[in-house]
Amino acid sequence: MTRDAPLFEPPPPQGRADSGAVAGILAAHGASRFVGWDLGEADLSGLDLAGCVFARCRAGLARFANADLTEARFEGCDLNNTSWRGARLAAAHLADCKLTGAQFQEVSALGLTFARCLLVNAHLRGVSFRKTELEALNLQGADLAGCDFREAVLIECNLRDAHLAQARFEGADLRGADLGALQLSDASRFRGAFISKAQAAQLLTGLGLKVV
Repeated sequence: MTRDAPLFEPPPPQGRADSGAVAGILAAHGASRFVGWDLGEADLSGLDLAGCVFARCRAGLARFANADLTEARFEGCDLNNTSWRGARLAAAHLADCKLTGAQFQEVSALGLTFARCLLVNAHLRGVSFRKTELEALNLQGADLAGCDFREAVLIECNLRDAHLAQARFEGADLRGADLGALQLSDASRFRGAFISKAQAAQLLTGLGLKVV
């Protein structure tokens, strides 16, 4: 199969699928396109899912620990409370997905991108988003400690109540982000970032200063 050839698209099984069903497809056809599969609570840990596409799948509480998801794509999937510990996510792309409470500990994420995703209370500690464009991400309450946002562009992103200890924002464009009400210690974490005049006034108001 060449890189540009269409992926094999197996019909979704009746009811919930398990790791064995996915592993069987991969063994027979390699990287495949899974559309409308119910993978809720499936343990897909350690599988070679590189280049696979998952579209409109229900996969809440699924486990992808140590799986190879290089260049994989997730489109319009329910991935709430999923576990990705140790997964290889280089150049993976997740769009229009629900990822509330998702755990991305210790992932290899060079080139990982998200678009229009719900990431409320997700664990993304240490992930690099450097020089990427992040569109319409709800990161409210997410653990973003140690994340690298240098030179990134955040468009309509929600960072309210996010945990930002040791995150880096030098050169980041935050003019399209909702930064919420910040304390002085929080505001200093955005050092070197670009914000709008309206955001600056909002931050100063949150610090108890009057803008005239």
